[in-house]
Amino acid sequence: MVTTHNLGFPRIGKNRELKFALEKYWRGDIGQEDLQDIGQSLRQSHWQLQNKLDWLPVGDFSFYDHVLDISVLVGNLPKRADKEVSALDRYFQVARGQAVGQDQCHQIAAGEMTKWFDTNYHYIVPEFDANTLFSLHSENLIAQVREAKALQQNIKPVILGPVSYLWLGKSKDETDKLSLLDKLVATYEQLLIKLAEEGVEWVQIDEPILVTELDSSWHNALKQAYFSLNKSPVKLLLTSYFGELKENLHLACELPIAGLHIDAINGLSEVNKVVDWLPSHKIVSLGVINGRNIWKTDLNAILDWLEPLSERLKDRLWLAPSCSLLHVPVDLNSEPQLEDEVFSWLAFAVQKLDELTILAVALNEGYQSVEQKLQDNADAIKSRQLSPLVHDSAVKNRVARVDGSLAQRQSPYKKRSALQQQRFNLPLFPTTTIGSFPQTAEIRKTRSDFRQGKLNEQQYQELIRGEIKRAIEEQEALGLDVLVHGEAERNDMVEYFGQQLEGYAFSQFGWVQSYGSRCVKPPIIYGDISRSKPMTVEWASYAQTLSDKPVKGMLTGPVTILNWSFVRDDQPRSETCLQLALAIRDEVLDLEKAGIAIIQIDEAALREGLPLRQTQWQEYLDWAVNSFKISANGVGDETQIHTHMCYSEFNDIINAIADMDADVITIETSRSDMELLDVFNEFNYPNEIGPGVYDIHSPNIPTVEQIVMLMKKAAQRIPAERLWVNPDCGLKTRAWDEVKPALTALVTASRILREST
Repeated sequence: MVTTHNLGFPRIGKNRELKFALEKYWRGDIGQEDLQDIGQSLRQSHWQLQNKLDWLPVGDFSFYDHVLDISVLVGNLPKRADKEVSALDRYFQVARGQAVGQDQCHQIAAGEMTKWFDTNYHYIVPEFDANTLFSLHSENLIAQVREAKALQQNIKPVILGPVSYLWLGKSKDETDKLSLLDKLVATYEQLLIKLAEEGVEWVQIDEPILVTELDSSWHNALKQAYFSLNKSPVKLLLTSYFGELKENLHLACELPIAGLHIDAINGLSEVNKVVDWLPSHKIVSLGVINGRNIWKTDLNAILDWLEPLSERLKDRLWLAPSCSLLHVPVDLNSEPQLEDEVFSWLAFAVQKLDELTILAVALNEGYQSVEQKLQDNADAIKSRQLSPLVHDSAVKNRVARVDGSLAQRQSPYKKRSALQQQRFNLPLFPTTTIGSFPQTAEIRKTRSDFRQGKLNEQQYQELIRGEIKRAIEEQEALGLDVLVHGEAERNDMVEYFGQQLEGYAFSQFGWVQSYGSRCVKPPIIYGDISRSKPMTVEWASYAQTLSDKPVKGMLTGPVTILNWSFVRDDQPRSETCLQLALAIRDEVLDLEKAGIAIIQIDEAALREGLPLRQTQWQEYLDWAVNSFKISANGVGDETQIHTHMCYSEFNDIINAIADMDADVITIETSRSDMELLDVFNEFNYPNEIGPGVYDIHSPNIPTVEQIVMLMKKAAQRIPAERLWVNPDCGLKTRAWDEVKPALTALVTASRILREST
């Protein structure tokens, strides 16, 4: 009999219950007991949604981040966290940072945050140094195990493996992370003994680094760790996901584990090797449902290659999604407003588990037992392949006519820079923001009322213009040099554009966790993309009439729109990106024509689209950078192009970033204390750069001294005449009473820097 299980379920709840509970707790509206009750309720409902599976995941729920949970589990929170507060509040201090003390003058810095492999999920980076010690703190996990066992279901605790945990972390001194492995593994051994005492049979232990390029030291670390953990009294299911194992495949099959899970969506060619190489006493778990995208699985095609394996492996075959379902929305049945045809092509987390069940029933009980469901699935797959909603010959023809000239600026940066300085006459260390200003309750109500028909077009426009006017006036009062209109009309930096492009569909409740309480609702690219009319020109033009200072036109770049959408899987991503680039190019040229002299094209997600293996990077970077350049480079020399990147380790792609040839790039550096600028010690970045000095993901307000210190660090690497001063991301998630003092400090710091230069 085929066994079904899941690697993890979305944490946030169908209606983002976790988000709202966290924000109430942080505001002081509810207490710890209330928050814990909401967490327990969510876990219970999620297990109920998965009760058809043979094994339920436990420990996949988190109040903020599963990597930070492991830091708590192994006693590795940074020493700066306040030991006088509760364990939960220490956890949130590391996640978000906090001002403490009666005068709120002492700040606890948040942990560094970066992308989880090539996804749009962010994790809190573990910190190590020569004094790092580990100690087991398993209370939370054990409590969840006991909760789940009360449901009389088979349970499978989920933990991040020790080697991946070290790999994902950063040494804060010269300590070799692998020198900590023995101590860390000893803590894991204690955990596995405790889980066995709770009656746990199987533990899912994730080692996602197995799909990356690992040198011999990391291979040896995996061997060392699992030969030690093999002594534990539980069975270990080692899981990898997000790609192929390649040269790590033989190692994974040889490790002394009870079972191995591989991503059969991205690594289908490796399935037969795993089946051949794994000893006959080991479980083979195959990720046959895509945990990263929202398209229906072609169940009949899966069964064609899966049935012979099932006959061969019998009880040794387990089926699961390819990875945790953290990366998809909860339930498609919450989306009745979707067009029927598009709806029929989709599967969210709940539906993906239904698909898994159909496969298992077909293999265990015969195809006839699910004949109608398989036929319905086949009909939906064929409908999507043939639908006129998907295919637009005009778009295809335009893409076919693209040539290299579209990606070239008229003149090199030095000539453009001189013309732009003459046009704008900006001071040294010019100040700006990244685009958005606080999305207040009034702004959200205005957009909601307009969607619901409570406001007509004229009323809506008047209210949004009022918010834009406020944003401009606030920036003028603060003394910023380059202004933005504040993006009051935008619900999301990707969805806003998708709603105005052909080839997109939108959910109402298709939320996915990005980090902590921050959720995004990725739009769905189902067809060929085109722009039928200007998307931002009206708002940008109005904002520019309110100030003599330049107001940036704000756009999201094609690569970020691609990477932050659910993307069609029936054509190469590069082709979809090129369609987006042409649509954004049209918008850039219309902004320039309307007199907008500075245009920011955000590519926040450029790096996260990198393949996990460096040998595959160049192909991606070639088409990604080319798409950005096509979107940006139709403008004249005097028009200044900005771009923005956030929360990415971009040092290893600095050549590609330079090749984008944006006049100004703004980047996140505040949480890393300008570490990300170390690359400029070796690489002479040719254009202007704004290293973010205000961590907008933390409630902490930066001081003038902190900003001056950070910018002086930046000036050691980049000439002052090419430095900008700005936050590290948009300000939509912050409140005005945080933004004003932070930007006041930023402007004051900039003036001090000018006077001292």
